[in-house]
Amino acid sequence: MKSGKREAFSGPIVTIKVFKDNTLVVELLATKGEGRVLVVDGEGSLRRAITGGVLAKCAEIMGCSGIVINGCIRYVDEVNGCEIGVRAWATCPVRPVKSDGGQKHVPINIGGIWIHEGEWLYADGDGILVSTSQLSI
Repeated sequence: MKSGKREAFSGPIVTIKVFKDNTLVVELLATKGEGRVLVVDGEGSLRRAITGGVLAKCAEIMGCSGIVINGCIRYVDEVNGCEIGVRAWATCPVRPVKSDGGQKHVPINIGGIWIHEGEWLYADGDGILVSTSQLSI
């Protein structure tokens, strides 16, 4: 599902791997985004949202280009008001847990595709492309 005001977005990737916990997402979004795309492997869980409107707004303020979640988001109306792009599998009203679990800056595998920190992500209305280097558009 697509959310946020940006239909298309791109940038260097920063990775997080979590399960029903967004503690590392909050931590990372407290730093300057510098046009990066936050890619969060929530293991495809549809039981809890990983992020929502407040964190999407934080990502916008800190300068992130977008967020890609292998899992769910919540507060979609708030997310849609943000000047970033967001992609996720679905929505879920259940909030994430706070257990300080997960890993950041690690390779993640989503749908059989390995994604590494520092690679580039390009998203538009047709889908998502990951490249080992920046592409000229």
